[in-house]
Parts: sequence; structure tokens; C-alpha cells
Amino acid sequence: MASDFRLKEQLPKLTESIVATYTPDDRINHLGHCPLPKYETIVSVVEDLKDILYPGFRRREGLHIGNVMYHVGDLIDGLHDKLTVQIGRALHHDDRVRNRISDCENQTDYEAKGQAIAIRFLEQIPKLRRKLATDVEAAYDGDPAVCSRDEIIFCYPGLEAITIYRLAHELHLLGVPFIPRMMTEWGHKETGVDIHPGAKIGEYFFIDHGTGVVIGETCEIGQSVKIYQGVTLGALSFPTDSDGQLIRGQKRHPTIEDHVVIYANATILGGRTVVGHGSVIGSSVWITASVAPHTTVVLEKPNLRMRGSVSDDMKPELNYQI
Repeated sequence: MASDFRLKEQLPKLTESIVATYTPDDRINHLGHCPLPKYETIVSVVEDLKDILYPGFRRREGLHIGNVMYHVGDLIDGLHDKLTVQIGRALHHDDRVRNRISDCENQTDYEAKGQAIAIRFLEQIPKLRRKLATDVEAAYDGDPAVCSRDEIIFCYPGLEAITIYRLAHELHLLGVPFIPRMMTEWGHKETGVDIHPGAKIGEYFFIDHGTGVVIGETCEIGQSVKIYQGVTLGALSFPTDSDGQLIRGQKRHPTIEDHVVIYANATILGGRTVVGHGSVIGSSVWITASVAPHTTVVLEKPNLRMRGSVSDDMKPELNYQI
């Protein structure tokens, strides 16, 4: 069917009506300001870092001890340049928002700060590799379905999410705005696991299955903790000031001590809530108060009632304890 060119003549007027909404008090445009961190570049940074963290498992094939130095050196060189620019942009944007500075002043100073932070971040890679190796071991020791550590690195979304979180958390500790959240939200989209970069998570951490897990900003998790799909470690309430504005910077999310297991769809809320070491939290429970060490928390067994057509050797109505 032929297009109606008379309808297309309306497009310039439609464009004008859209652009008319880009007013100075419009909070959802970024016109006339210096560039923000670039989403595609941040994703490429994460992919480069995963190549370094897990050499031979990712994009580059044929690596061996004779050529890996060149490969890693090339990646580090590129990461230095990309992080310098992107961190500089993030610092500049944060300064503009917080301190209302004029745009594009002292751009070189921001990149100099970005370079210093980039170097400090890249220096953390050996430590990050050692920590992630414990996460791989936790998955291998905690899942009887896994056949090898290679399978975990190749296939497990929980490890993917933890890897991205640990990278983002290091940038968060270095005071980098914006970029750590970009990284973890990309990881959230890729894996279904939502971990805020501000959360504190110990070694030997394992997320099994993963989809729907939420770990909030001020959550603290000890060592050798295992959680299953659908677990929420969230806030119980959001305190406000006298003007009704949210009070930020307070601990809102729970503390999970060492050697805790949290089963699927459990919800644990509140900054004062502590799950003591060695505890087991059963599926689908709702917890808003602290749990003593070495405690098992489960729902009481519900009745499962079946109605309808059944075979002759069964009664029309049955109750089951599950």
C-alpha cells in the first residue's frame, strides 16, 4: 500500500512539539553539557577485564604462557586509556550536579584525576583474581550438578554477576560516581541478578541459579555465604527528613554473617536485621528481625488440598502435609 505523503508532512510539526519539551527545567535531558560516560565503552571495559580475570575462557583463543604477557599488556594499555576518559567524565558530571560548576572547565584536571584512579583500580586486579577464585570454589563445592570449574566460569550467571559486582565495588571504593552502577545494572540485565556496587560481600560467595536475586546498597555479607534464586536482601523502610525527602547514607539493608545459606525466594529486610553465622533461612520466609547464630528458619508446613476428578482409589478431597 502506497504511503500517504500528506501524513508525512506532519512530521516537522511533530518534531517541533517534542523539542519544545526540552526546557531548562526539564530533568530528563543532558543538552549543552560535557559528555557523560559512554555506556558502550563501559561495557567494553567490563569485557576486557573479564578477559584478564579469566584468561583463555573468554574472547581470545590460543593463549599460553608464552604470549599471555603481550595479550594482557595490550588490554591493560587500552583499559588505562578508556578508564581515564570515562572516569574523568563521571567525576566532571558528579561535580556539576553536586556543586553546580560551569560545564567544561578544567577538563584536563578531571582526566588527570581519572588517570590516577584508573591506575589504582588496575592495581587491584591480582587481588580480585584471588577473591574470584574463591567464588569459583564456592560454586564447585556447593553445587553437585557442576562437573568442573570450567563449567562454572563458562556457564554460571551467578559467577558472572559476582564478577561484575566485584569490579564495580572496587571502583565504588575509589569514589568513582556513576560508572559502578552502570556496570552492575548491565550485569543485572545480562544475568537477572541485581547487586548494588556499594554492598560488601566476603569471599567464597555463591549464588545458585541467580534469577531474581536482589542485594541492596548497604547490605553486608560475610564469608562462605550461599543464596538461591529470588532472594531479596532489601530495605524495610525509607526514612525521610522534615521536608519529606529521603535520608540517604544510612544502613538500610541486612547483615548476613559467615556460613549462612538462604534458600529460594526468601526476603530479609532492614538495616538492623542480622542473620547470625551458621544459620539456614528456608524458602519463601519473610524476615524483618535478627536471627541468632546456628538457627534454622522455615515456614510451617501448609496443607495442600486437591479437589476435582480423581481415580477410584482416591477420595474426592485429599489433604496433604508438605
